[in-house]
Amino acid sequence: MMVMVMMVTVCHACPRICHCSDRNGLVVQCTSRDLDHIPPHLPKDTAVLLLSSNRIRHLPKGALADLHLLRELDLSQNALDSVEADAFQGVSEDLQTLDLSQNQLSSLPRDTFSRLHAQVRLSGNPWHCECSLQEVLRELRLDPETVNEVTCFSSVEEEYVGHPVIQVLDSGVNFCNFHHKTMDLAMFVAMFCWFSMVSAYIIHYIRHNQEDARRHMEYLKTLPSTSHLTKDPDTASSVC
Repeated sequence: MMVMVMMVTVCHACPRICHCSDRNGLVVQCTSRDLDHIPPHLPKDTAVLLLSSNRIRHLPKGALADLHLLRELDLSQNALDSVEADAFQGVSEDLQTLDLSQNQLSSLPRDTFSRLHAQVRLSGNPWHCECSLQEVLRELRLDPETVNEVTCFSSVEEEYVGHPVIQVLDSGVNFCNFHHKTMDLAMFVAMFCWFSMVSAYIIHYIRHNQEDARRHMEYLKTLPSTSHLTKDPDTASSVC
């Protein structure tokens, strides 16, 4: 009996800075606690984790590991500007809602939401519209109530700034095409620079050899001629 009590106590251990309650599952309330990171050693039976209105800037790999019963995760109104690819590794595939709205996210790793089927809120972030963001959006279900609030704060094409990302993509725009064009242009510029350097080297090499050849010819002209050398013995014999 003592062992069972200890196991239950460990299972429901609540972080001191948070408040925990049981409402159809364990709710861990850490809202407005001035946190700059996710509290460690969260109860493994957490069903709802509320972390909004804090100062969390980075979501590292394993920060939410072993939360296999998690149904709701709220990280809204923080200062999140980076999320590692495996940040949600270990989170239950049964996660229903994930709120990342009102942060400082401009991009996300491509596989950020792989294996998750949650409805995601991404509104209120300074998104940079380009190929990787397009790939991320293909992997998730955006919250329909806030989908038009996910806008391009910046973009590979200036004309899409301020427009809802989904509307831009639904119009047939493919940001990955712009990415490939940019890569092709960069490749062309690199090849042109390489060709210019090779050409300059060849021209320098030819000019250098021409200069050496000219100096060699001038040197040969300064040498005594062969006919002059052959006459010298005759002259010497006549003198004798």
